[in-house]
Amino acid sequence: MSCPICDKDTLPAYRPFCSKRCADIDLAKWLSGSYAIPSEDPEDLEEAMNAALNAAETPDKPH
Repeated sequence: MSCPICDKDTLPAYRPFCSKRCADIDLAKWLSGSYAIPSEDPEDLEEAMNAALNAAETPDKPH
């Protein structure tokens, strides 16, 4: 089995990855939403559009 991130051989300690680095890269992709499955649900589309419109109308607030 090869690592899904870099295609090197996997190590039992990090399976299905070859190293902690590749495991961390995969985790970061999950946490950032890179692996999200796009929705075709009209309600989800409407929510996304409303969120985008609200973000465009609201100026950035200082932190």
